[in-house]
Amino acid sequence: MDDAKSARAASMIRGAQHVTVFTGAGISVESGIPPFRGDEGLWARYDPQCLDISFFHAYPTQAWVNIREIFYDFMGKARPNAAHLDLARLEKKGMVKAVITQNIDNLHSEAGSRNLCEYHGTIRTLTCTGCGHEIPAAGVSLEHLPPRCALCGSVLKPDFVFFGELISEDAARFAIEQTHLADVMLVVGTTGEVMPACLIPQLAKENGCTIVEVNTCPSAYTTTITDVFLQGRATQVLDRLVRDIDRIKEKD
Repeated sequence: MDDAKSARAASMIRGAQHVTVFTGAGISVESGIPPFRGDEGLWARYDPQCLDISFFHAYPTQAWVNIREIFYDFMGKARPNAAHLDLARLEKKGMVKAVITQNIDNLHSEAGSRNLCEYHGTIRTLTCTGCGHEIPAAGVSLEHLPPRCALCGSVLKPDFVFFGELISEDAARFAIEQTHLADVMLVVGTTGEVMPACLIPQLAKENGCTIVEVNTCPSAYTTTITDVFLQGRATQVLDRLVRDIDRIKEKD
């Protein structure tokens, strides 16, 4: 990682009026969660069809077998890493105003981020496909699949966005508001390829926002909208960035 670039990014964040963070799967890799795409991604092991909403409604038991394994037996055991915690600390200090994440793993929330938009939903809760009753996933047994609503007996669905579903109005509205409010957007661990989420940093840039990107390798943003590219693991780069921000604060 380039020390001069880190210092420059820290100065931008320190001097900003409104910093919004936008994260993708790369921030959770160091918590043991693989990305969905790529040779080592989840779609190399599982058929994406299991997360198609039409398939879910037609074959809920088959869909839930994979959902349980991917999101509850595996992802549900993950814990926030240092990058999640660094962002939560920056929010607590008033340096970060909001976090928008594409991830459904609940790790930003567990780390302490509060003004948080889980753009693609969360594994934290389930909703009944019949009566709409919402229940914490932790309170539902997944021993017998598919899990069913205690009130009406209909199938329960995880509260994340399936293929074929729309982004919630609240999440879309929050994200659009942030593209107007942010003067610096810190983009962490995303390839910039998933629609419509990938449009968020682009809209922010069009509105005059400065883009600071943290990624292990160049993304779709790096040569198009990124102002400062910090290459490296999210935990390593954000730790250095926080230390640089603190040094600037001490000098003020």
